[in-house]
Amino acid sequence: MGKGGDGESENMAAWLVALNTLKIQPFKLPPLGPHDVRVRMKAVGICGSDVHYLKTMSCADFVVKEPMVIGHECAGIIAEVGSEVKSLVVGDRVALEPGISCWRCNHCKGGRYNLCPDMKFFATPPVHGSLANEVVHPSDLCFKLPDNVSLEEGAMCEPLSVGVHACRRADVGPETNVLIMGAGPIGLVSMLAARAFGAPKIVIVDVDDHRLSVAKELGADQSVKVSTNIQDIDQEVVQIQKAMGAEVDVTFDCAGFNKTMSTALKATHAGGKVCLVGMGHSEMTVPLTPAAAREVDVIGIFRYKNTWPICLEFIRSGKIDVKPLITHRFGFSQKEVEEGFETSARGGNAIKVMFNL
Repeated sequence: MGKGGDGESENMAAWLVALNTLKIQPFKLPPLGPHDVRVRMKAVGICGSDVHYLKTMSCADFVVKEPMVIGHECAGIIAEVGSEVKSLVVGDRVALEPGISCWRCNHCKGGRYNLCPDMKFFATPPVHGSLANEVVHPSDLCFKLPDNVSLEEGAMCEPLSVGVHACRRADVGPETNVLIMGAGPIGLVSMLAARAFGAPKIVIVDVDDHRLSVAKELGADQSVKVSTNIQDIDQEVVQIQKAMGAEVDVTFDCAGFNKTMSTALKATHAGGKVCLVGMGHSEMTVPLTPAAAREVDVIGIFRYKNTWPICLEFIRSGKIDVKPLITHRFGFSQKEVEEGFETSARGGNAIKVMFNL
């Protein structure tokens, strides 16, 4: 669909208009700047944050105060380029990095643009998202897809970027044995990324049998089923260490609860690292002092930086296969958008729900 008002059909988008209410409505695009491109969306995935906004109208400190277009995991085809765009042409297939940083603050200048306080990020209030027929986006945040990488795989670069950024922050490499707490979508992409970075042994932990079986199919060396009971930590740490058969060098907590973080701190060997990736609880009570006494480093991550090129290379080369993560597909109609979000919210056997536009 083209721009409204020039004889072509109107640009439509999925708007979050109220609690649990999504509506496909017209979406007027801003004018095309000299360094911008207009992208016809083809594949948009649903993230946990999208579902959170739908169910609660907020996510962490971000609150939806007025109707907002949802979605930020996306790929599409270039429909128009700005006058100064040299790197892309109409018809190119691209994956979009959803955050536009200011490039003026100290974080941006220092290379950590993901920490920019003025970041404009798709579908983070008050910025509109990308579940639309078309969007306008800076050309430098649109990455051309290799010929053997599909548009759906392009959209998967966004969640995969979280795992890649976590692995970089934790210095994962061929000598790093990795423990992953949580086998949800982010736990799984962290596992795939850790393997691509050369981790020789990966153990994954979850409370759900189905998720653990998916993780094993995707290449986890061992899986450990745990309970939600905090009293079970000590015996579960013994199980985890036995499953690893070696020291745990890096643990990714992809859930972010008191219990998962406490387990991560106890299971990781002296001098190792624990990277908090998931944000289940905004506050936690965890045994930091004994971990500090063993010089276990605790690191956090926020989104990602400079990850699209390496994600596309991992997918192009076959080092990472994201296709099995896409479990459900929907079209772009009012009914299907509602069904897609409900499927994602229900969890169950859904890992990644993808809209094909």
